[in-house]
Amino acid sequence: MKKLIINADDFALHNSVNNAVIKANTTGVLTSTSIIPSGRCFDSAVDLIRKNNNIGVGVHLTLVHEKPLSDPVKVKSLVDSEGFFHNNYIDFIKKILKNEIDYQEVYNELAAQIAKVKDNGITITHLDSHQHLHVLPRITDIVIDLALSNNIKAVRIPAESFSFLGGYPWNVTRVIGRTGLTFLSKLARFKIGKKLYMPDHFFGMLAGGNMKEDYLFNIINNLPYGVTEIMMHPADSNREMNEFYSWKYSWEDELSALTSDLIKKEINKQKIELISFGDLVND
Repeated sequence: MKKLIINADDFALHNSVNNAVIKANTTGVLTSTSIIPSGRCFDSAVDLIRKNNNIGVGVHLTLVHEKPLSDPVKVKSLVDSEGFFHNNYIDFIKKILKNEIDYQEVYNELAAQIAKVKDNGITITHLDSHQHLHVLPRITDIVIDLALSNNIKAVRIPAESFSFLGGYPWNVTRVIGRTGLTFLSKLARFKIGKKLYMPDHFFGMLAGGNMKEDYLFNIINNLPYGVTEIMMHPADSNREMNEFYSWKYSWEDELSALTSDLIKKEINKQKIELISFGDLVND
């Protein structure tokens, strides 16, 4: 049987994302989202979830780009001189290689992020992370511990197949990055073992931020048996998103793909069951 989780990352990043997530869930095929606890639009995201409880909600654990929930003085190894997380995963990994990351600070910050989501009355279906830092070996250990101690049952494993291309206009840099991520993800899957639930397959890395209708259709048309997660990044205004972020994502195209009649028909044609991470517990 084919089961599919379609997850939108970056919920709470911006109201344009928040609006798109709810629209893609209520009128499209989106089944799950991941909320950024330190996101600028966290409160409005929580309000939307309270009014639309038909979507699974995970925590998008965040150690780059945003500002920590902790007092920056208490997470000195994680922040820059202005008290913000470092700008990207490359800077973060460099600090790891220099042995400059205090993992107790990582634990405390991620624990605070999970606690904030729980304290707002949200049932957490899973954990994943911004730029997939949770598959770095020592951070995986922390995430496992936090998931078990908070009764969170599932986690993302972003192990897109080494050979998958999907018809995307890929480049060598992204393929190399995907290869490294998939390798680390497979190590994380082995370490997690049977402690947490995980989908069998993952798509969305190579086309991250550019999952247009035809690319999403290619995946669904060739969906493997078992449970698959597809990662998405929808928003309802490229203009608004581009004012704040230079990621060059096709935000509106991803929203269009998630609400596409073509996509809906293909899912129905193949009798694919749409689920969220919360459904893995009963799988």
